Amino acid sequence: MVEPSEHDILIIGGGGAGLRAAIAAAEMDPTLDIAILSKVYPMRSHTVSAEGGAAAVIKPADSFAAHIEDTITGSDWLADQDAVEAFVKEAAPEMIQMEHWGCPWSREPDGSVAVRPFGGMRIERTWFAADKTGFHMLHTLFQTSLKFRITRYDEWFATRLLVEGGRCQGAAAIELRTGRVHLVAARAVILCTGGAGRIYPFTTNGAICAGDGMALAYRAGVPLKDMEFVQYHPTGLPPTGILITEAARSEGGIMINKDGYRYLQDYGMGPPDPWPRLRAMEMGPRDRISQAFVHEMRKGRTIKGPYGDVVHLDVRHLGEKKINQKIPFVRELSLHYAGIDPVRELIPVRPVVHYMMGGVHTDVWGATTLPGMYAAGECACVSINGANRLGSNSLPELLVFGARAGRAAAAFAREHQAINRPALITQVLDEEYRLSRDFLRKEGGTERIATLRAEMTLAMEDGCGIFRDEAGIRRTCERLADLRAHFPRIALDDRTLTYNTELVTALELDFMLDAAQAVAHSALARAESRGSHQRTDYPKRDDERFLKHTLAYRTDGAPRIDYLDVVVTRWPPAERVYGR
Repeated sequence: MVEPSEHDILIIGGGGAGLRAAIAAAEMDPTLDIAILSKVYPMRSHTVSAEGGAAAVIKPADSFAAHIEDTITGSDWLADQDAVEAFVKEAAPEMIQMEHWGCPWSREPDGSVAVRPFGGMRIERTWFAADKTGFHMLHTLFQTSLKFRITRYDEWFATRLLVEGGRCQGAAAIELRTGRVHLVAARAVILCTGGAGRIYPFTTNGAICAGDGMALAYRAGVPLKDMEFVQYHPTGLPPTGILITEAARSEGGIMINKDGYRYLQDYGMGPPDPWPRLRAMEMGPRDRISQAFVHEMRKGRTIKGPYGDVVHLDVRHLGEKKINQKIPFVRELSLHYAGIDPVRELIPVRPVVHYMMGGVHTDVWGATTLPGMYAAGECACVSINGANRLGSNSLPELLVFGARAGRAAAAFAREHQAINRPALITQVLDEEYRLSRDFLRKEGGTERIATLRAEMTLAMEDGCGIFRDEAGIRRTCERLADLRAHFPRIALDDRTLTYNTELVTALELDFMLDAAQAVAHSALARAESRGSHQRTDYPKRDDERFLKHTLAYRTDGAPRIDYLDVVVTRWPPAERVYGR
């Protein structure tokens, strides 16, 4: 029995982007009926894990032009420059708004907002709240959202977008507590479901980051843009993949190989100054530092450990007082998950999948190619990040484009009142039947979810890791096609309805296979090296052929790949140089 509900705006995802979108829509029109649907309680959304900070122009020595240029350069000229300009100009007002809502930004002795350097930035512009920035931002947004009339569907899992009359009119969702499938109708829908890092075996991403929103849009006919660009963060903590924030390096931490040598100086990142230098050495962009690790490993200069090769991050020289003041969470994580105290010991680190530059194709207002559907945050690709995101740009991005999507969706909802409830009920009944037929009532399954998922992650690491070539990517594409063919034969042992986590895991794997195939086939089609996409068989950047966004469209087989020109306004492509 389908249980329907109806709203003006439905936001799928309760993290930073989703909460900011809800607040913006509610402020624009307090009469709107707004709902947030999230498969976890909002305070457990992955925004809470962001540590280092959020970039925005606030200091007199900084400028919009400098932030724009750093972002475009960091993107290896694949960012849309109109989107970057809008982002940079609106980031500071958003951060000040967060201050007014109660976000406890760290302060200088004179009371002004403190900023720290971050990789790839030429000026110190990264606001922070110690090294728990995402935690405090998410708390601030959540408590602010409580002031507004916003319905929450906590621990509900959206499994299908409902498209009727040529526009998105809601979603089918499982209420995890009861197992019932519901119709949540809406005049506009905003996807804010985060990234898909879990398609890889070693990632900073939480278990919930399974590409749900990307796959939902993909299945509704919306292309996924620039999916080949997957960011590795150079300092993940073995064996968990937990992030050791870039803030540890911005405060003066150094990276050394097995000989105690600061190896980044060998890879065009500049001289090893004894202090952090902007856009150089440990303050370089994440793609270049992660690539340097692989080169060191191939030279035999990394450290063998029980969970693979590592290098060391050394913050001992900072002293206990500074570590406890500026990066206390780094110490806490190192103690709890590696059994070492960074005040006295070296931290073992290795590159780890951290962020998807690609996602649901949107314009600068978060609108997708499907009327009535919007996207913001990591699940979306607007694009300001291009081929490589600069650290500390993602938190202000979810504020700026979450707010923009909220306002755009509010305007759309006011202009499109009609909802075809009978047609939507039919679609939800179809979805309820699919879930029963393919999962809860299916007999004779032989494939294990954990086995298929492990094989998927290993295939992605093998062919779509830090360095790639045609043979490896083709192996990954073929293996993913094989896993997709095997997926219908999965076996579920749990047939109950209440909090059926095995069903959720199966549905997430289904979504992840879609995201993984989009990544692999987009990577195969891009025959150049740019940012985080490094092809050893095509080692040069090719602006003549590939100064374009990749668009992956879902088909019954392999994704169909198309291209879209990058928006270039005032910053023509140039050589990407660091360390000088």
